[in-house]
Amino acid sequence: MLGFSDRLAILMYHRVLPQPDALRAWDVDAHAFTWQMATLRRYFNVLPLREAVNRLRSRTLPSRAVCITFDDGYADNLDVALPILQNHGLHATFFIATGYLDGGRMWNDTVIEAVARAPGPVLDLESLGLARHAVATVNERVQAIKSLLGQLKYLPPPERAHKSAAIAERVGQRLPDNLMMTTAQLRALHQSGMEIGAHTVQHPILARVADDEAQQEIAGSRERLRDLLGSEVTTFAYPNGRPGQDYTARDVELVRRAGFDLAVSTAWGYASARMDVHQLARIAPWDNTPARFALRIVRSYFSAVAQLQ
Repeated sequence: MLGFSDRLAILMYHRVLPQPDALRAWDVDAHAFTWQMATLRRYFNVLPLREAVNRLRSRTLPSRAVCITFDDGYADNLDVALPILQNHGLHATFFIATGYLDGGRMWNDTVIEAVARAPGPVLDLESLGLARHAVATVNERVQAIKSLLGQLKYLPPPERAHKSAAIAERVGQRLPDNLMMTTAQLRALHQSGMEIGAHTVQHPILARVADDEAQQEIAGSRERLRDLLGSEVTTFAYPNGRPGQDYTARDVELVRRAGFDLAVSTAWGYASARMDVHQLARIAPWDNTPARFALRIVRSYFSAVAQLQ
């Protein structure tokens, strides 16, 4: 297989579901994650993120280097993903949005879970300014979820939270409150040897919030994790993560000032020694066969990305 000793592929996950879920097709399930990890173990060199970045900068990175990262802090990261990682002897970094620990539910999950439980055939949200959505079939529910997430994502965080809660209220069904990790689960994940990084407090689009709020979201998440874990937190992931659209040069500077050694974005491609260490690119492994999964990683080694200037 090709070498690429000067290029690092950083994989980005969110959830690992116990079983496939048609309404969350972008999240892998335990079966798929198992064969993905087996593929990484067989064909690539998987390293802890901080070690890999240090070796990238010192030009000592092994060929076909890969890191595994998770965003947000879902409970299934511990319950489902961790045993699979451990079975394959692999390390990962988990970026935690601290405001959702201990029973919190992210706004997007409120939308997804509400639409999943909405009685059909139509979910009428016109009074909320969110139109009417057909929900008679699984495909219609998927389209409703995509539409609503797209409409809400870039709203100010308080308005986004209010509207997602209003959708849930309109549906009128009890939603799960155990999707995110508890403090005890976070500590167990840390004690297992996995790295914990910060991902803000309330997962705002940083480019859309004021300076003081951005500073508190970035530094506050680091302080909260440090207090909970009793150890330093040196890695960060930008929410949503597209340079120039979801975060700006101001936010990169705030991340540096907060004391983070490195940060990852969602710009697609490989990380190189020439890249800003506070804007490392990642790739999302949305593939349904081992060959396609491996090919996506190899293709990423050819895909340099333009960074925020």
